[in-house]
Amino acid sequence: MRTNLASEASPLSRRDLIKAGAAGILLVSFRLPIARAADESFAPNGFIRVGNDDVVTLIMPQVEMGQGIYTSVGMILADELDADFNKVVLEHAPPDEKLYANPAFHIQATGGSTSVRAFWMPLRKAGATARAMLISAAAQQWNVEPSSCRASNSEVIHDGSGRKVGFGALAAQAATQKPPSDPPLKPLKDFTLIGKPIPRKDTPEKTNGTAQYGIDVMPSGVQFATIAECPVFGGKVGRVDDTKARAIKGVRQVVVLDDLVAVVGDSTWTAMQGLGALDVTWDEGPNVAIGSAEVWDALRKASKGEGVVAKEQGDVKAAFAAGDRYEAVYELPFLAHATMEPLNCTVHFTKDACEVWTGTQVVARVQSEVAKALGLPIEKVTVHNFLIGGGFGRRLEPDMAVKAARIAQHVEGPVKIIWRREEDMQHDVYRPVYHDALAASVKDGKITGWTQRITGAAIIARWLPPAFQKGIDIDAVDGATDNPYGVPNVRVEYVRAEPPAVPTGFWRGVGANNNFFASESFIDELAHRAGADPVAYRLNMLDATPRLKAAVQLAASKSGWGGALPARTGRGISAQTAFASFIATVCEAEVDENGEVRVHRFVSAVDTGIAVNPDTIVAQLEGGLIFGLAAALFGEITIAKGRVEQSNFHDYRMLRINEAPKIEVHLISSTEFPGGIGETGTTAAPPALTNALFAATGVRLRRLPIDRDALAGRKPV
Repeated sequence: MRTNLASEASPLSRRDLIKAGAAGILLVSFRLPIARAADESFAPNGFIRVGNDDVVTLIMPQVEMGQGIYTSVGMILADELDADFNKVVLEHAPPDEKLYANPAFHIQATGGSTSVRAFWMPLRKAGATARAMLISAAAQQWNVEPSSCRASNSEVIHDGSGRKVGFGALAAQAATQKPPSDPPLKPLKDFTLIGKPIPRKDTPEKTNGTAQYGIDVMPSGVQFATIAECPVFGGKVGRVDDTKARAIKGVRQVVVLDDLVAVVGDSTWTAMQGLGALDVTWDEGPNVAIGSAEVWDALRKASKGEGVVAKEQGDVKAAFAAGDRYEAVYELPFLAHATMEPLNCTVHFTKDACEVWTGTQVVARVQSEVAKALGLPIEKVTVHNFLIGGGFGRRLEPDMAVKAARIAQHVEGPVKIIWRREEDMQHDVYRPVYHDALAASVKDGKITGWTQRITGAAIIARWLPPAFQKGIDIDAVDGATDNPYGVPNVRVEYVRAEPPAVPTGFWRGVGANNNFFASESFIDELAHRAGADPVAYRLNMLDATPRLKAAVQLAASKSGWGGALPARTGRGISAQTAFASFIATVCEAEVDENGEVRVHRFVSAVDTGIAVNPDTIVAQLEGGLIFGLAAALFGEITIAKGRVEQSNFHDYRMLRINEAPKIEVHLISSTEFPGGIGETGTTAAPPALTNALFAATGVRLRRLPIDRDALAGRKPV
């Protein structure tokens, strides 16, 4: 999700920042600013621990799922604290909604490209306060003025005498110091880590195989299981004959619940063999008649009705009455998450307690939902969180942990449940189908009016009900309500339309991946209709958004925009203000006579504010562009007879290594507050691609994935 984090930079009081500890440890807690009523107080969101061994530990509420935040946030803390970066370690926070709520969501969750921007100021303030207390302790020890001392590389130094003392040796005394009311933060020019491409802390462990993911957990006595659910959405278990399964060596038991069947064995392979030997008759239920045609018919019908107004400015009716009208409709399909690490969860249930080992983006929600499912007090459920091998929004759902816990109720000792790829793909929580209807009024070559009606599921209404207000899903309209092009008269509507039976949830890029595909395709269409160059057309409307304008100029320059290209090869551009970052992306793509597409190159220019770790930013954009490109080229989940037709990577394609384009990322130097970056590439790739395909062929694609028959001229668009 995307949210306005402008309040993050607000000053925090010393009471918000510091609590002194004892026992030889300086404990600094920090609170993140959360929108609140005047009589409410902030809840602590994280803790910094300086031990007597010089190790600085950040107990980190956000989870590492490949985005590199454990390195980036460690850099922020180490730089402001003047700590040795090699002595900074991060630990997963335990579930605690009050203590570790992400200020963007008010719950303990990792997502929406919020981790760096949410923790930027709180970590700096906490680090600055801890540094001041350590300096004060050293000055007291030496009987000198604190102003004559400084911190560097996990030591406090008195330049006048040359004396030095390590943070660890000062921890106990520092804990007795009075916290400063407003410790000064470092000037940006004094950063020694921030802004440098620092190698990721988790790379060695991930390279040598010692990194611990949820799937790696092996508690003593663990057994292994895999599951099957009714292939039809909402179906139940009918009859189960487990005779053949139980005859397989190593199969321990078969667990039959109302909605799923699990086979438990000595190994995952044994469990899978046992599952394949089951004879299961399913009660498919009423959804067996649902298919993709029914889903799309319902969505398009719903789009004809007037929606709830999410934004209205100016006089849209007058603008359209006075200008030429142009309309277009864009559609996006269901998408699966297809994470590299299969869904998994290990659970040990006893009569009055439960222990869970997993990798999740919502550790506190896992704890509460497991407790609810098992009828246990929440304090009786312990959840251990681990590195995640790809989340993309799928692990914002606690369903896998709940299913694992329900199975564990029937198993003696710990049991590790691992989902087969087919089961995962056919029982995902899918990116919704979307239908965007756009219209623009144009007068004297300028866009004077703009309307956008977004029709799709309301994920927020289910996932975070308090944020669903007045019928508006803030995620579904994300990217549509803050169009950067300075159009004076704008109306954005949202029509809630839940697809029958199909569960929907967040997918990398969230609502912005829908709306930027529509708006950036539409802007391109308007440019070509006006006979204007797509880059020049955008630049003429971006004076009020100078950071995005600079990104468009840089991306165009670095891509060779306007230069000669071979036949059936084109360049397309997309520009967006997303997750508080400003990014422009040029795609260069070729289309052969059969409609097959080869993407040669992406060039992205991004202003993400202060670039904490440039190396991570580049990597995230590269990964996001590949992720979005794969979806645009191949991604689609289709429904037939109430069930998902795709089952694995042979029919739900990923981009292969030999198909990956060259990617260039250019960072724009900035001193602005850091923005989010993990999802911007995903939202940038699809419209840049389809705009390039239009430039190459003259065929305008308004629906994804791309239609190769249309590109080859075998069918009309």
